[in-house]
Amino acid sequence: MTTDIIATRALTKVFGQNGFAVHALRGIDLTVGRGEFVALVGPSGSGKSTLMAILGCLDVPTAGSYALDGQSVEKLSGPALARVRNEKVGFVFQTYNLLPRSSAARNVELPMLYAGVPRRERRRRALELLERVGIPEKAGALPAQLSGGQKQRVAIARALANCPALLLADEPTGALDSKTGGEVLELFRELHRQGNTVLLVTHDPNIAAMAQRRVELHDGLIVAPKTAAA
Repeated sequence: MTTDIIATRALTKVFGQNGFAVHALRGIDLTVGRGEFVALVGPSGSGKSTLMAILGCLDVPTAGSYALDGQSVEKLSGPALARVRNEKVGFVFQTYNLLPRSSAARNVELPMLYAGVPRRERRRRALELLERVGIPEKAGALPAQLSGGQKQRVAIARALANCPALLLADEPTGALDSKTGGEVLELFRELHRQGNTVLLVTHDPNIAAMAQRRVELHDGLIVAPKTAAA
């Protein structure tokens, strides 16, 4: 079993063509080991969102290589890429992306439904995950009945549904007040302590400091990999 969850070499992404080409990524060499907690930081336009999309198998690079949990994925497209994404990546977004007419438990079950997990096992694991993130009593609640922090906890439980190799969080506290955001970040730290590999995308240096390691992007290049202070 490979020790690297993420391994990219000379990863590039170009949008447009001819005189209108935009080089979003200019040759990214990045490795993230199994069980690491890494913060990806950089200003707007630095390439963070593009890199996150490729690492999360939402997009493919123009050139270069990308191995996710030992599997080369840079040339996959369509159903094959979607299958890897569902099996190996758990997403947590700033805007939660919950289905408004489905209960918390049903939202958590969704990735397992796509993966073909039997109904009884889906429900059992969804309830287990809601307990793991601290809101077992909200299993039957609709998103409109939940606070922002509770919605994000549901989103985190959903991200963990298929036991992903990589937990990818994009500004996960951006829509939360500081107290609730701190509670969500502590939950990520606990998930990391339990052995999960976490890549957290943020513009906030205080949040980035909570990670083991910080990777900084500017103009499509990694400029300053740093180890956070203990």
